[in-house]
Amino acid sequence: MAIAGVGAVLALADLDSPLRAPFTLFFLLAAPGAAVAAALRGLEPFGRVVASLSAAVAVNLLVAQGMLAVHRWSARGGIAAVAALSSLILLLVLVRRLRGRTVRRRAS
Repeated sequence: MAIAGVGAVLALADLDSPLRAPFTLFFLLAAPGAAVAAALRGLEPFGRVVASLSAAVAVNLLVAQGMLAVHRWSARGGIAAVAALSSLILLLVLVRRLRGRTVRRRAS
């Protein structure tokens, strides 16, 4: 996740580095992939990897298509939108898990 974070920072800060492109690409796949993988705890490991990578590609495509549709394309905006969506997915997963724990405690 450190490499993904460095990629996002390099892209958002517009720093010139030969590592910017591969690290940013890793961020674009790892951030939504990790968020979706957290939501799919019940799947087998291989299925979880395939589903989370597919979801990461889908999130990236939807962000790009949305930005192109409203004529607001920018690399920084895309990175920020993917980060926001990934954070939102992860937050929803964490809230769902905390709610499940609270319901189980009350039922006991």
